[in-house]
Amino acid sequence: MSGLDVKQLGMQVVRPVLDYLGMGGPVAEALMLGTAAQESGFRKLHQDGGGPAIGLWQMEPATEADIRKNFLAYRGALNAKVQALTIPLFGGAEQMAGNLYYACAMARISYYRSPQEIPTTVDLEVLGKLYKLVYNTPGGAATAEEWVINYKTLVAPFWG
Repeated sequence: MSGLDVKQLGMQVVRPVLDYLGMGGPVAEALMLGTAAQESGFRKLHQDGGGPAIGLWQMEPATEADIRKNFLAYRGALNAKVQALTIPLFGGAEQMAGNLYYACAMARISYYRSPQEIPTTVDLEVLGKLYKLVYNTPGGAATAEEWVINYKTLVAPFWG
């Protein structure tokens, strides 16, 4: 099954957005690409089974709203950067499906606001555990092992 060109997504969306936010580097890039691989397989813009998650990073509207209202609202400079990535025609969660820049930024901020530190080297097992703990949550259906497998099959062949 086809999906987005992972290298293009990394070079044209993930890397520039993370650098713009000041939250980039190889580990953050791997985390964002692995998260999109796990969440959407680079091909789904709405959660299978009728769930609420939206976009390549499959963020739920409630999570997107929480980040805006309870985190970004108190971080003026970061909030301004994220707002600059939005398309004025669409509301908050609507941005997640069609605005890759915004969706990537919000996914990265989801990790950034967590007290869990991002490692300094690309270690897939550690990143998979971080994904499970922070992004999917301990009660979610995904596993750290699935994240690693999806990274190895969907990301690694195309990305550094």
